Formats: sequence, C-alpha cells, structure tokens
Amino acid sequence: MLLAGGAALGAAGTAGVVVAGDGGEAARTAAPAAGPQARQVLKSSAFRLQPLTGYGPPRAAPRKLKVRSEPILQISGRGRRMMLTYDDGPNPAYTPHILDTLAKYGVRAMFFVCGECVVDNKELLARMADEGHVVGNHTWTHPLLTSLARGEIRSEMERTSDVIEDAYGERPQWFRAPYGAWNRAAFQLGAEMGMEPMAWTVDTTDWETPGTGVIVDRVESGAAPGVVVLSHDAGGDRSQSVHAIREYLPYLLDSGYQLTVPPRRTT
Repeated sequence: MLLAGGAALGAAGTAGVVVAGDGGEAARTAAPAAGPQARQVLKSSAFRLQPLTGYGPPRAAPRKLKVRSEPILQISGRGRRMMLTYDDGPNPAYTPHILDTLAKYGVRAMFFVCGECVVDNKELLARMADEGHVVGNHTWTHPLLTSLARGEIRSEMERTSDVIEDAYGERPQWFRAPYGAWNRAAFQLGAEMGMEPMAWTVDTTDWETPGTGVIVDRVESGAAPGVVVLSHDAGGDRSQSVHAIREYLPYLLDSGYQLTVPPRRTT
C-alpha cells in the first residue's frame, strides 16, 4: 500500500513514496506480523556487493532514473515500518556509538554522508556495509545547492559517490540535499547518477541540541507507519543524538515498529 507523502521541514512540496525492504529483500515481500522487531545478529558478509580492495570486473555505469520534481518523504509497505536516517557524518566521536546501538538491537538505518568526512573515516563506511546499513550521498562539503552552478553541484555529488564506492563497496543509490534545499539541477543530476532523492518526515532538530529528552519525544510522538526520521551524527556536538537513540529505539521496537532500509536495486 502506498503511503502519501507528509510535510517535512526544509523539504519542498508533497513527495512520492518508495517501497522499503529489509536489507535488499524483494519489494513485494509480505510484511511481518505486528510486534517487536526480531533482534538477531546480522551477518556481515551478506551486505557488501563488492570487495573494498583488490581486482574485479569493470564497474558498470549507474542506471539513469526518472527525474523527480519532489523528494521522497515517506516509505511505503505493509505493517508498521519506519526508517531512521543520519546526516553529515561519518564522525569518529559519534557515529560508532550510534552504530553500536543499532547493532545491539539488530536494526539497520540510512546514513547520508559528506565526502570530506568519509576521506578520513573510511573504516566507518566499511562497518556500515558489514552491518547492512544503507549509505547515501549528502554532497562533499554540505553546501547550499541552490547557490551553486550546475557544474559545482555535479562535482559535489560525483566526488562523494566516488569516495563512497571506494569505502563502502558500491555507489550510492540515494541522495539528500543539504538543508533540504532542492533544485532542478539536483534532481536531474541525481537521476543521471542513479540516485533517488530522499528527504524526511520527522525532523528531530537534534542539530539545535535541544536536550536528549526533547529528541526522544519528537521521535516517539512522531512515530507512525511510513515515517522517515532525520537525525545527525556529525556537524556539531551530537552526544544528545547518541543518548537519544538508546532510549527511543527500544521503545519503537517494543511498540511494534519495524525499522527498515530501502531494498538495493540490482538492475
């Protein structure tokens, strides 16, 4: 069942939807029955499609996608599905703690990373690949895209996709504009590079450091089927975000939500 897009802070318009699966399963797979998500240990070898180093077949060009005019704000699918997303990292001070909590509960999330942060923290993207998380493109330097020329936007996106592929093992299939500031060039270039535009439904506004309790309340009160939660693992002091996920994640699972990620496109 398709879920209608909701309003998102910083994202323009009403968005489309995307069928989210759990670690690359077929999009039409029936959803699990309501209840706490299983907290099993994830097998690391199942998620990296290519080795991080060594030799292999030539990399295929990304499949061009239909150009959207609005970003995706929600996920679709049966059951009580939600998605956690983190922007601006990776950061060695905060990202590992968030990954530890996700691993503790057997949950996968999306990380929209900045290329300049990946350069010195490639091992964190390798860990994300091992643990089944999805990595998206959040540009190289986190600029306001609406202030850049088309060639500058292309450079920001391409460089980031290149370093993600080197560190994660595959090129990203998702893109998020910094500040939620989209323009036609970003949609066109993203589609040309094989990336769908992903926004969010619930903004924790953790970047304002409002307090751990406020962040937890915004996630728990905003929880609903199809919701995409925006948080941050870099770009400032993210200790509140680290503490908050330790509180709201078990709450969401015990409330019957399945925390999921989009399926990997293979064609």
